[in-house]
Amino acid sequence: MSEARILRMPAVMERTGLTKPTIYHLIKVGGFPEPVKLGPRCVGWSAEAVDEWIEQRISGTDRCANNGGN
Repeated sequence: MSEARILRMPAVMERTGLTKPTIYHLIKVGGFPEPVKLGPRCVGWSAEAVDEWIEQRISGTDRCANNGGN
């Protein structure tokens, strides 16, 4: 079992190749994993959820009902 990790926005952007506005747009339309609240003004993403999202894109099995047009 791998260790759970939380990624902050710069790491998510680097891992996905997406910009911050695109990530937040995809979250709004249900096409990207929801962030985890870490504090009053701090969020992060499960590395596992982001990696799964990437794998779904690569394999063409995007399971999101609305992928934001991507």
